[in-house]
Amino acid sequence: MTVDLLLKRISDDYESLSRQLKLIGRYVEQHRDHLGLEGIQDVAAHCGVQPSAVVRFAKHFGFTGFTELQRVFRDGLSQQIAPGRNYSARIRDVIESGAPNLNAAQIAHEFLGGSLAGMQELQNTLDEAAFGQAVDLLAETQAVWIAGSRRSFPVAVYLDYALQHTDKRIGLVTAMGSMHEGQMRSVRAGDVIIAISFAPYAEETVTVAQQAVQRGARLVAITDSRMSPLARDAQVALIVQDSATFGFRSLTATMGLAQSLFIALAYRLELPYRPTQAATRAGYASST
Repeated sequence: MTVDLLLKRISDDYESLSRQLKLIGRYVEQHRDHLGLEGIQDVAAHCGVQPSAVVRFAKHFGFTGFTELQRVFRDGLSQQIAPGRNYSARIRDVIESGAPNLNAAQIAHEFLGGSLAGMQELQNTLDEAAFGQAVDLLAETQAVWIAGSRRSFPVAVYLDYALQHTDKRIGLVTAMGSMHEGQMRSVRAGDVIIAISFAPYAEETVTVAQQAVQRGARLVAITDSRMSPLARDAQVALIVQDSATFGFRSLTATMGLAQSLFIALAYRLELPYRPTQAATRAGYASST
């Protein structure tokens, strides 16, 4: 069994798992890059469960125990461990070791380094088939809805801006005045909704996505886990895990994914270049 196949099985069975096994499942997915190096005690401690729960998890998916499950991940260690994981672990070690206070420039370098590592990880792990399917859905539909709250809101606003350059009907679900559910009454079968959310997942975004799907829309989820409430209802799930530095998660990789999605769509639609009115006026003034 490959790592990807195992993660798919975990995702398929996720809703039927007990609370403890769900915790382990999410940990396995999010720490796949170094699970082959951790002992059962480490995994149990990180998940807040007993080692016996880790054994039950392994047996649920057909393994004799944790060692056999771990071998699946250990066999994949010939591939380079994702730099975002190494970077996060290094930062955690620095903080926990009581390192001297960092100055402002050092903090900036740490954040920028983490952002670079997150982008590199996304490039290495991008699901090309899912990305292509997302572009297909956006190209085929006439209406696109976009939902993202809190940390995800800037990404939603960017997609709203970018997709306005197409001839499609674009709707940004802002939840302003708690009217997001009312906006969903305009959703029609065949529309596409892009929903962006990460753990612990914005309740309003999940609600909007579920209502859109119930009305016949197709959901493209941008989220951090195949086991997120968005991914479970999505026709396409694009998984991205931005790096966290000093407890603050960046948006660099997520924004890069959103921009890539629009650029790929623009290429597919062969969008013409349309200079802004301000640029046109400036060009006219310089020629007179």
